[in-house]
Amino acid sequence: MIKTSITLQELRRKIYMKAKADKAHRFWGLYVHVCKQSTLLEAYQMVKRNNGAAGIDGVTFDDIEKSGVELFVLALQHELIDGSYQPLRNRIKEIPKANGKMRKLGIPTIKDRVVQGAVKLITEPVFEADFQDGSYGYRPKRTAHQAIERIAEAVVKEKTRVIDLDLRSYFDTVKHHILLDKVAKRIADPRIMRLLKQMLRAGGKEGVPQGGVISPLLSNIYLNEVDKMLEKAKEATCEGKYTHVEYARFADDCVILVDGHPRWEWLWKGIDRRLREELHKLQVHINEEKTKQLDLTKGDSFGFLGFDFRRLRTKGKKWRVNYQPKMQARVKVMDRIKDVFKRHQSQPLTRVRDIINPILRGWVQYFRVGHSSKVFGYVKDWLTKKIRRHLMKAKGKPGFGWKLWSTRGLYATYNIFSDFKVAPRKVAPT
Repeated sequence: MIKTSITLQELRRKIYMKAKADKAHRFWGLYVHVCKQSTLLEAYQMVKRNNGAAGIDGVTFDDIEKSGVELFVLALQHELIDGSYQPLRNRIKEIPKANGKMRKLGIPTIKDRVVQGAVKLITEPVFEADFQDGSYGYRPKRTAHQAIERIAEAVVKEKTRVIDLDLRSYFDTVKHHILLDKVAKRIADPRIMRLLKQMLRAGGKEGVPQGGVISPLLSNIYLNEVDKMLEKAKEATCEGKYTHVEYARFADDCVILVDGHPRWEWLWKGIDRRLREELHKLQVHINEEKTKQLDLTKGDSFGFLGFDFRRLRTKGKKWRVNYQPKMQARVKVMDRIKDVFKRHQSQPLTRVRDIINPILRGWVQYFRVGHSSKVFGYVKDWLTKKIRRHLMKAKGKPGFGWKLWSTRGLYATYNIFSDFKVAPRKVAPT
């Protein structure tokens, strides 16, 4: 009897179900699935969708497509099977951060990204079964908006004491031996472990490279014990359906909220202490300058995933949560658009439009939740003036041409993105 092969999707589902059913099970025999052409081809398509620059070898997607994707995958499969595969070191690229400092990206070659993608496709279901509800970063069917709504809902439910956690250079300081020990608790396949060691060493003596396909998964594995501690705190202090603790973590961005009633002040302090203990075990350092303990009832506010959260009183004298784009988020998108207008000041508005429309669409789509209307209005008014000045300069005239064009007609004529609307609020799933 010939056993029919199962699809990658079915395989991932079976791995997940087994991992969920048996929390102590250590998986072996996974490497053969990593080496399958179907897995490598899916990994290639996944990497290509993310696009990205070439690695240190200079090989681009165009180069691979010209030579043939099937030949590329077949050659890579042979290297993995015979054990000759060796990842190249990452290409280092620095990009500016909002605070003026630089963030280092470690960019693997496309071939190495495909291998990372294949390992991720096969091992991710194992660890997905272990991850906690409050973890949202780079996980299947989980989004930043869900994390944001979870935090907003917690504020509505009077969880007003906040620990706004900031980790110092988290991705760059992950200890390889600690990470591999955590992976080995669930993976008993020596060839998978060897691959992971090779991938990590290609990025240096410690850290997981920001730019690696498998890095988000590994970073979540590393912090999973912190999430477990927070879940235990929720369970231990809950009263029926009502909890006195809530949290959300998106990669290294984490916010913890505790019931604002005076009798739960001990819990706020206790969680802070336990949090530090868990991070100390991981040799992860807290940025004390940016980590804050806040009380929303005293007018404090905090930032999470680009949003500024605070507590405001309604006209009916009731308290509500207010969250909108942080000032830095508004300034950043305006600076990007301003730069486009400056670099293309002698070109037609249609050319400017083709560049700014995707920027505006992506920015608005992300911030289209909460109470962003006022910020959206400010950005659109500013954009309208930039558009009008561009057109008037083309005519060699001063001013904004308020009498020449209506604002609605201007956006419609040139097909400029104008959908600055906030979506209805959805309650995050519990």
